Amino acid sequence: MQLSDKRSQGHIILSHGLESGPGASKITRLAGIAEELGWTTERPDYSDLRDPEARVERLQQRCQALGADRLVLVGSSMGAYISGVVSTRLPVAGLFLLAPPVARIGAEDFEIQADHCLLVHGWDDELIPPEAVLGFASVRSLRTLMLPDNHRLSASIDEIAASFSFFLSQLARS
Repeated sequence: MQLSDKRSQGHIILSHGLESGPGASKITRLAGIAEELGWTTERPDYSDLRDPEARVERLQQRCQALGADRLVLVGSSMGAYISGVVSTRLPVAGLFLLAPPVARIGAEDFEIQADHCLLVHGWDDELIPPEAVLGFASVRSLRTLMLPDNHRLSASIDEIAASFSFFLSQLARS
């Protein structure tokens, strides 16, 4: 686990996807942006766990141990799923979810809860149909950024980074 060392805006936990790790390019880039804006960050390693509920439990335990006043959860794919589930169990100030698997992994029960939320998804996502994410967002009136990209969103990292920076600046003003 990587943890930055200064506190001010709040704390962000960035969770990677199933086939990724804490050093993944998107997660690393977003952590750097957050730290530049005065947030502390950490990127837990879930690569030893394949079971979604085991990952949820690890993230939930970490959040409880932190006791952070202003907690933001960021996740990509499976990381978005576990961040969303934990947001219904513990108070979080914000959720930034990339390629949220609303149509997989028992998503019929998937729910989220946060004061500020942004979903980012690819129009060409080969795993999670864009229509499922748009339907999920529509019912809950969630901000959603749809990009011309696939599930990995690797062609859209600059736009995701800019959106994340804006998301955090809005959160800092609230």
